[in-house]
Amino acid sequence: MPEYTALAVLSVLATVAAERFWLRTGIFRTAQYWAAMAIVFAFQVLVDGWLTKLSAPIVLYDDAQTLGVRWPWDIPVEDFLFGFSMVTLTLLLWVRRGRHEEGRTR
Repeated sequence: MPEYTALAVLSVLATVAAERFWLRTGIFRTAQYWAAMAIVFAFQVLVDGWLTKLSAPIVLYDDAQTLGVRWPWDIPVEDFLFGFSMVTLTLLLWVRRGRHEEGRTR
């Protein structure tokens, strides 16, 4: 498996494991989380599509390090995996911190 792909998959697995076994916020069961992710991915398609379009790329990828699957508009699918991990881990930590702070003020 290409390195970028392997790291992207590993980032998703680590994020889901962090939620499942450590943070336990329950955000995967909320409609708010999935609505937020839909909004994030909509903007990711616009921005990442512009940055990675093959007709005039701003960001270049080593094709040997990716699966070579680009969808939509020439976006490497690995970018969506890293996007999921980055946004989800941020939200998980934010929710966990907020609950921790609530417990201290009571």
